[in-house]
Amino acid sequence: MKFNPLSIRFEDPVFRSSLPELIFWVLALLALALSNPLHSHFSICPLALAGINWCPGCGLGHAISFALQGRITAALQSHPLSLFALAVIFHRILQLSLKIKATQS
Repeated sequence: MKFNPLSIRFEDPVFRSSLPELIFWVLALLALALSNPLHSHFSICPLALAGINWCPGCGLGHAISFALQGRITAALQSHPLSLFALAVIFHRILQLSLKIKATQS
């Protein structure tokens, strides 16, 4: 069955609730894949913004960036749960994609 973009049912509530999240995760991974994890950047971490130096998620963005660039050792050194987090995000993208596809068939 061929995909026809004109047949998308935008009014479907499942489609409307899943699509923004799907777009967010895909764009987030794309941004991490294209970023240089060795350069410092602005942080959106509430703990870092409050001046707290320790955070359980510290290094996770850098680690996922390393992993997406194929630098697995660097990813695991940045954060030991990086590959697990990346697998969870990929799983969520797959779930959302299948959910959207089911609403459109």
